[in-house]
This record gives sequence, structure tokens and C-alpha cells, in this order.
Amino acid sequence: MRRNDIEVGPFSLLDRVVKKADVICHHAAMKKVLIYVPVVLSLVILGAHFMRCGNLIGVFGSLVLIALLIVRRPWVARLIQVVLILGALEWVRTLYEVAQVRAAHGQPFTRMIVILGVVVAVTFCSALLFQTPALKGIYRLDRRQ
Repeated sequence: MRRNDIEVGPFSLLDRVVKKADVICHHAAMKKVLIYVPVVLSLVILGAHFMRCGNLIGVFGSLVLIALLIVRRPWVARLIQVVLILGALEWVRTLYEVAQVRAAHGQPFTRMIVILGVVVAVTFCSALLFQTPALKGIYRLDRRQ
């Protein structure tokens, strides 16, 4: 949908951000690398969270998913999207639990809520990046099977 030559829709902001990559770098290869930064960062932070909790399976899973990014198949994109959305939900659960503990002990928790809120947003938006034209093209998500 277009309004006054400006795209309007759920992914229009993400599309505009990805298109602005031309300003950052003129090389197509660099743009393809830059679009993966939030996805890899989200998976690394999720893996670190699992390591802190002692969940080595979660750490291993995060590393495997980062390695899977080189496989250009639609199922890989969808798998990583699902994991990132579940990861965002895990961050929401963690935010709630830590806030409850800090509140019960009378400790300040506003800064922690802001920090984990940003982590939730970045993780969720990383899943949405797979809906941009760039990653749809790379993972062939537009083609009907």
C-alpha cells in the first residue's frame, strides 16, 4: 500500500532501513553481511543467556543456528525466525522474573527493564528481518514450493 509515495505497511520501516544501507556501503556483498548483524547478535546473546543458566544444549543450538545461516533454504529462514521469536519470549520471561526478584528485595529495576526491553525488541526485529526483500531473495522465500 502506498500513501503519498511512501510505503505503508507492517514491514515498511524495516524495508526503508534496509534500503538505507546504500548510504552506509555501496557494495552489494557488504550489504548482505550487514543485514545479518542483528540476527547473529541476537543468537549470540541468546547463547550467552543459556550459558549463564548452565544450558549447554541452548548454547550449542545457538551456535548451530548461526552456522545454518549459510544454508540458503527457506526452511532455514523459517527455523531461525521461530527460534528468534521464542528467544524474544524467553527474554520477556527473564525480564519478568528478574524484575520480580529485584522488586522483592527492594532493589531498583528500571534500568534492567529498559535494557532487557531493548534486547527483546532487537531479538523480535531480527526475526522480522527475514520478511525484508533482501533476505526473502537470499533464502528464496517468495517462491512457491
